[in-house]
Amino acid sequence: MTSDALARTLALATPVALLAGALGSQYIGGLYPCDMCHWQRWPHYAAVPLALLAILLRAQPIGTIMLWLAALAIFASGAIGLFHAGVEYGWWEGLTTCSTTSSGGDFMNDILAAPIISCDQPQWTLFGISLAGFNAIISIGAAMVIAWLTTRKA
Repeated sequence: MTSDALARTLALATPVALLAGALGSQYIGGLYPCDMCHWQRWPHYAAVPLALLAILLRAQPIGTIMLWLAALAIFASGAIGLFHAGVEYGWWEGLTTCSTTSSGGDFMNDILAAPIISCDQPQWTLFGISLAGFNAIISIGAAMVIAWLTTRKA
């Protein structure tokens, strides 16, 4: 596999895997996301179609632009994750204090029954690293690898 093909594959696989993990932990694992958790997902939602376009248009210059935009979106998610992790570890204050979730059904009962999720308390950690921390590590690392592979001569 060429470095260009590897970069495009990584640009698609990274946000798909991280979104699957986030959505799986929410809907299967019961971990309710806070506001900043949702913020980290938005750039990944954008990176998926950008990466798909980068793959589909790989023979054209616009395909490379789409690849760079996907890498930038992945990096942005990692930067938001780094900010969120800093809030969780008490390095700085966050922009919000809590959020609630709604299933879209009976809105008022959903609001009253939903747990209040604080952005400064990680719901899950592994080796002292929260989900936001893992998103930061994986997303920033993947974006850097995509950039390196894209600038590398085949």
